[in-house]
Amino acid sequence: MATAPKIRTIYRCSDCGAGAARWEGRCATCAAWNTIVEERIVAASPDRGGSRAAVPRRPAQPLGQIDPTSWQPQPSGIGELDRVLGGGFVAGSVTLVGGEPGIGKSTLLLQVLAAVAGRGERGLLISGEESVQQVRLRAERLLERHGNGLPDDLWLAAETELPEVLGHIAEVKPSLVVIDSIQTMHDPTLESSPGSVTQVRECAHALVRLAKDTATTIVLVGHVTKEGSLAGPRVLEHVVDTVLAFEGDRHHALRLLRAVKHRFGATGELGLFEMVEGGLIGVADPSQLFLGDRQLGVPGSIVVAALEGQRPLLVEVQALVDASPLPIPRRVAQGLDGARLSVLLAVLGRRCNVKNYDLDVFASAVGGVRLTEPAVDLGILLAIASSISEQPLPGSLVAVGEVGLAGEIRQVAHMERRLKEAARLGFESAVVPESAVAAMQGTVSMRLIGVSTMTDAVRRFGLEGRARGLEARAARREKSQDADSPG
Repeated sequence: MATAPKIRTIYRCSDCGAGAARWEGRCATCAAWNTIVEERIVAASPDRGGSRAAVPRRPAQPLGQIDPTSWQPQPSGIGELDRVLGGGFVAGSVTLVGGEPGIGKSTLLLQVLAAVAGRGERGLLISGEESVQQVRLRAERLLERHGNGLPDDLWLAAETELPEVLGHIAEVKPSLVVIDSIQTMHDPTLESSPGSVTQVRECAHALVRLAKDTATTIVLVGHVTKEGSLAGPRVLEHVVDTVLAFEGDRHHALRLLRAVKHRFGATGELGLFEMVEGGLIGVADPSQLFLGDRQLGVPGSIVVAALEGQRPLLVEVQALVDASPLPIPRRVAQGLDGARLSVLLAVLGRRCNVKNYDLDVFASAVGGVRLTEPAVDLGILLAIASSISEQPLPGSLVAVGEVGLAGEIRQVAHMERRLKEAARLGFESAVVPESAVAAMQGTVSMRLIGVSTMTDAVRRFGLEGRARGLEARAARREKSQDADSPG
């Protein structure tokens, strides 16, 4: 007689998936509060065969006999997405798209489905968060605004039960399936609630098996935590073939698409979109977008040549300083690394004698893009020194270089590609590391200003001293503090 299956209780973090011996208020792995949930797991029955060998569904093949042409990417119809994916989606692949709420994930994937259906292939959208009527209204706004009608091969279903979802896929037989979102899917054979670690893991495994067995391309939409990482267990990122991060500031129109993981190509490419009234459109020339409203002759402004993947981006960096009324001055970074900003300010004060310990410093990368590579160090410090001295930098100048703790200016990768992009946009001169001048001479049509240290760069552009107004405000602050001090 078959024995009843054993049910055991475990505790898992709903954010990171880590296990715990008992319920706790805070996860010991990711330090998140109130994320430990109780889950009941049905253990496998010994009557189910255990570890006995079975006949494989897909027999093993010699490596040389495997046909690689069946795994060639197919264009999605969205140019910027194809750039990130290395050509498009691969049949039978599973892609996870994560991003903050309202960033445009559903909009982007609906446009992808419409493009697939427009070329005669079937696309299926499984919506677990919206009704089919809501999806239809959004599709009308996106497609009819561009003069396109609703495609006949775009199918919709509002469903959260995993068996029903698998049934829809088997009935429609689409070439592309979008699940929006994986956190809403629910397997009724499991006792845990939708969105739990067990549900997300098991539903993802079932969809991955279906994609590999039927050569169906599946895209999963994933939620993110407040820290910006993908919600759910880490195994969700392991089982899929590609993980895409859709980023951007909802106060700006710019959206960035990056590949965090990609089994069929490189992860260095960046896709850029602009959110307009008619949906998301690809940005062919992002540097023009970043520099479109730039004002010349303003202290604290400079253009840096950043590199995202293989794509050079020219972005304006702005800095603003003022005498601080606080005992500990503020350092605020927008679109820049705040910790790196503090290090650079220490170099500027100690190595260049440009004192900033009593100043509030605000630094920003314009346009909603985030710059984290060391190649923008030189531009950030020149912008800050320009704001302190109130001496504007030349409007046709671009800065490229890493700054070390000794104040030295170091070379960065792909210098030629960055400078050629700057020359294409009309910039006439570039301040670069001294060691790069000889290597770049004759390869770019612009004047190269070589500097070996940060002190050389500050002196070269006359940024050594403080502005008179800034000095007066600092003096008034010290006088006020002396008057308030006892004795």
